[in-house]
Amino acid sequence: MPGSTPILARFAALRDPMIAVLVLATLLALIVPAAGPARAVATTISNVGIFVLFLVNGMRIRRSEIRRGLANWRYFGPLMLFVFGAMTLIGLAFAKLAAPWLPPLVALGFIYLGCLPSTVQSATSYTSLANGNVALSVVGAALINIAGVIISAPLFAAVGGGAAGDIGTSAILRIVLILVLPFAIGQMVQDRFIDRLIAHKSTAAWLDRAVIGIAVYVAFSGAVEQGLGTMFGTADWAALVVLVLAMLVAALASAWSVARLLRLPRPDRIAFLFAGSQKSVAIGAPLAAILFPPASAGFVIAPLLLYHLAQLVIAAPLAGRLARGPKDQALG
Repeated sequence: MPGSTPILARFAALRDPMIAVLVLATLLALIVPAAGPARAVATTISNVGIFVLFLVNGMRIRRSEIRRGLANWRYFGPLMLFVFGAMTLIGLAFAKLAAPWLPPLVALGFIYLGCLPSTVQSATSYTSLANGNVALSVVGAALINIAGVIISAPLFAAVGGGAAGDIGTSAILRIVLILVLPFAIGQMVQDRFIDRLIAHKSTAAWLDRAVIGIAVYVAFSGAVEQGLGTMFGTADWAALVVLVLAMLVAALASAWSVARLLRLPRPDRIAFLFAGSQKSVAIGAPLAAILFPPASAGFVIAPLLLYHLAQLVIAAPLAGRLARGPKDQALG
């Protein structure tokens, strides 16, 4: 049918396996939540999976990419400030908007969302589709993810205040042992394993999805046990979806405006747009599993999961419009 291809292309992001994993994990938690002794087992499996995931991440993010990124602070300095500064403030603003309508932990989730680093894979993919600077996108997203492992938790604790709970010594120690330590080990042994990881890239991608799926399942199991189904009505879900979409639009508009103010070349501006506005469920779900008890984590990551879905759906047509040039897209 004429015109059917562009319509299908707009929904190509829905074929992303990560979406299926997140939906399946959420449905499984709603139907068969991990409770009682099963929760302890599921939590242990999740923590082991997170350790392995960050070990692999340490192996596959090249040290040369990190060095290259550190040398280009005209781009990466503002990008870091935007991701961990401007986006945190946007998250704080939307948390205040959400407070009258949604449970406190879900409203807090907007702050948590704002404090997270960028996603690597989709930000890079959509930068490429939009004819942006892919090299900058790859290095930028990698650097921000490394920084996010260290920055996101204390930043969230500082901005979230008392509502963020007790993110103290024990939580920081868990982050070091489960996230930072394996990443550092991966960097040290990278030369031995990086070629194998490149050769088995698809297998490594499914490791990402499986670990994230388990973390989401454990988080939502706790939320279901705490009465997620009874606390959330149709109006609550509608309010959450509207607020998440509004936050994504605000993030995209802000990232593009900042990149224009910096007078970046158009390919660099496109890389800044996607790396600055997209948020990582690959960091967010595992980090939430470490920071929060299962009874709280599912509520806190609800905005993140919806934001992740929305950013994939919106990014595909946006990248197509950007690829057609300044005269054929709204951002200019």
